[in-house]
Amino acid sequence: MLLETLNPMHYNITSLVPDTMPVATVPILILMCFLFLIWTHEETSSIPGPGYCMGIGPLLSHGRFLWMGVGNACNYYNKTYGEFVRVWISGEETFIISKSSSVFHVMKHWHYVSRFGSKLGLQCIGMYENGIIFNNNPAHWKEIRPFFTKALSGPGLVRMIAICVESTIEHLDKLQEVTTELGNINVLNLMRRIMLDTSNKLFLGVPLDENAIVLKIQNYFDAWQALLLKPDIFFKISWLCKKYKDAVKDLKGAMEILIEQKRQKLSTVEKLDEHMDFASQLIFAQNRGDLTAENVNQCVLEMMIAAPDTLSVTLFFMLILIAEHPTVEEEMMREIESVVGDRDIQSEDMPNLKIVENFIYESMRYQPVVDLIMRKALQDDVIDGYPVKKGTNIILNIGRMHKLEFFPKPNEFSLENFEKNVPSRYFQPFGFGPRSCVGKFIAMVMMKAILVTLLRRCRVHTMKGRGLNNIQKNNDLSMHPIERQPLLEMVFTPRRNASEDQGDGMDQH
Repeated sequence: MLLETLNPMHYNITSLVPDTMPVATVPILILMCFLFLIWTHEETSSIPGPGYCMGIGPLLSHGRFLWMGVGNACNYYNKTYGEFVRVWISGEETFIISKSSSVFHVMKHWHYVSRFGSKLGLQCIGMYENGIIFNNNPAHWKEIRPFFTKALSGPGLVRMIAICVESTIEHLDKLQEVTTELGNINVLNLMRRIMLDTSNKLFLGVPLDENAIVLKIQNYFDAWQALLLKPDIFFKISWLCKKYKDAVKDLKGAMEILIEQKRQKLSTVEKLDEHMDFASQLIFAQNRGDLTAENVNQCVLEMMIAAPDTLSVTLFFMLILIAEHPTVEEEMMREIESVVGDRDIQSEDMPNLKIVENFIYESMRYQPVVDLIMRKALQDDVIDGYPVKKGTNIILNIGRMHKLEFFPKPNEFSLENFEKNVPSRYFQPFGFGPRSCVGKFIAMVMMKAILVTLLRRCRVHTMKGRGLNNIQKNNDLSMHPIERQPLLEMVFTPRRNASEDQGDGMDQH
């Protein structure tokens, strides 16, 4: 009798519902119980992060990335939930990682060589399965990478030193082109011009309008940053994405004209060996049927924008740090005077500029430009005990990692952070492994050559003595200063020689 009483099948379920409750309420209650079960099931994930909350969590998560920017959102989630966090982007499970052991694991394995991003966004900017930067097709990416590797190493690496010296001197001799009415230098524009000039001389080799191309590159980057994670519905509203599509079309059109000029030049030269640069190699690969015209154009475009987009901002931040830390400048100048002397920097000087190198590393650690690496898991895996499913998005927050582990003064700008050898797992400004930055060696050469050449000729001063923390920055796809603020301007004072370094400056504005 007792068992019968307790048996729920003994009753008609509707008899348990009060007479005043509509019969339609029962299926609603059952549906709510079902949704609650799904909610609680998602909450059982062993990976820290915001809750799924019946699908609301993924919407809020993606919204935070769009609102705050990728970099700021990653820092928010790591700070809130820890160094291994689960979130969602476009409804896809995404891990944000700033723990060195986990970062090291992802970088070294081939099943993390693919990138992720909006398919429509990447198609719009030309990077979907094209070029090298955000090409998310591993097979196509492997075919393209050797062209970049060849151009950015070997003889090209040595040639770049002389090109950087020549370009820096040329642009310092015509500073009036980047000087404001108040006599201050638009340093970011100066660095972009130098970067574009050096890239053109080594990789393309045709006349171009620096002012026009630099502006087009800036607009292209803005489009890339804006479209990378946009939901598909964004691209269905033409007036929302029109300006970005126009910016992309503008740079692509300009690059196609330059590449066609290169084709014409190659068709008339007598000795091809003297003109076999990066663009030439790609054009001949297209002629053989190995590459499409679209891929050739995108590869040249990406090679030409890489330095003006990232290295120019990196060098800008470095010059601000030099102005902000005069004792560091003195150390660097003593070394430059000892190693280089009165001549221009040469390839054999590179390994002997240890203080300059440590300054570059510490600048990239303390104030990174590229502080995120975006990947996608191509197979199931386990990272530090956490299960990773095939197709999971991965964001490596290396900018945060560089301030969490190993360094004696992680939150300060100090060359002491590199006085001792730093194990590679704790410091990866260019990444490592199969998809590390293909230009990491030439980037170091360029930064050393430009810094040494500029500092031998000028002292740099910030506006009103203000430092890096006063400059407003945007941390989305990468860390960039917000344009059109007066604090981006600096003052350059001619330097007679390093021994008069302390006595030569004019008062800071």
